[in-house]
Amino acid sequence: MTPLNDLTYRQRSEYLLDMSLLGDAIQDALNPRRINYSIYGNTDTFLHAHVFPRYEWEPEERKTMPVWQYPKTMWTLQQYQYSETENGDMRKRISEKLDERMQSAYSS
Repeated sequence: MTPLNDLTYRQRSEYLLDMSLLGDAIQDALNPRRINYSIYGNTDTFLHAHVFPRYEWEPEERKTMPVWQYPKTMWTLQQYQYSETENGDMRKRISEKLDERMQSAYSS
């Protein structure tokens, strides 16, 4: 595993910029109230990040808590899993916004 701190400064900048561009794309496409970012390295042996949109419609008691505090069933039940049929348009909107953000960020 390569921890974030083992990357060069340039690699760190690019990694964190890419993560924030994804957050921007999600913000543009879905209009959540905020975006939460998490980088963990406890179990997976590769550098990765989690980018979570947070919404006004979430239960009040959950709004200030990490998404990991939702019940385990929210992460495992089929009804909450990604489905191209149900979520494909959302994925497409995010992808289009991400392409726009990346072109803007990397063409400067």
